[in-house]
Amino acid sequence: MKFQIIVDSCSELRGDYLKNKKIGFHVIPLLINVGEKEFVDDDNLDCKAMLEEMKRSKKSSSACPAPQSFLELFDKADYTFVVTITSKLSGCYNSAIVARQSYSKPENICVIDSKAVSGTEILIVDELVRLINQGLSFDEIQTAITKYRDERDLYFILQRFDNLVNNGRMSRIAGLIASTLVIRPICVADNGEIKIAKKTIGIKNAISKMVQMISEKTKDIENKQIIISHCYAEEEVAQIKAELDKKCHFKQVRVLPTKGLCSYYALEKGVIVCV
Repeated sequence: MKFQIIVDSCSELRGDYLKNKKIGFHVIPLLINVGEKEFVDDDNLDCKAMLEEMKRSKKSSSACPAPQSFLELFDKADYTFVVTITSKLSGCYNSAIVARQSYSKPENICVIDSKAVSGTEILIVDELVRLINQGLSFDEIQTAITKYRDERDLYFILQRFDNLVNNGRMSRIAGLIASTLVIRPICVADNGEIKIAKKTIGIKNAISKMVQMISEKTKDIENKQIIISHCYAEEEVAQIKAELDKKCHFKQVRVLPTKGLCSYYALEKGVIVCV
């Protein structure tokens, strides 16, 4: 096989995502440790059971895959693209880089730091598929996908920030502001780092303001897709879609549940929007 794409499980994708695309595809799971239990973030993970266990345990953490997890897949294609969660939140990118450096043909491996999470990884994968199908060379695809990655935006609204703060992914001061009962911050990924972009009052107001931000910043909306991933936040997703219908019309709106890692950090009612 000439090309393959490898992603981590923060992408929310299942292992059969590129079935029949004639492009190799693999999802490498991250791990979530809750108390004495280890949850593997693969297609068989029961997210609700993991979240329930987290409520009973005071201790939890996440762990990135070892370099060997990437390295053992590189021989399955001539050229490999690896797409990872932002390097500012996880060691997954560095693990893939170590694997690339250990491989006999490192020049045939492209590791892409998504500088985001969840739907942004999906958008990058979809664009890689499009570029590969255009018949571009490996080097041409690397140049194009880097530019594409840099043009993506991520927004999210969470009801709780416990695990982001406790695991050092968000400052305690920002987490304290974000966790007040009244303020509902709209957060963004700024070059891979989590930052509060706007403070609002109430979840409905936060959603309205977020969609307004998206409509004002996003160019060529009619030809783009937007991906909404959520952790048991069906009502909030319905509100976002209603606001999108009023303010901007994307070519495609995709909604999907978060898998293990994003559920671990977003927690119940968390919503991530990528465009």
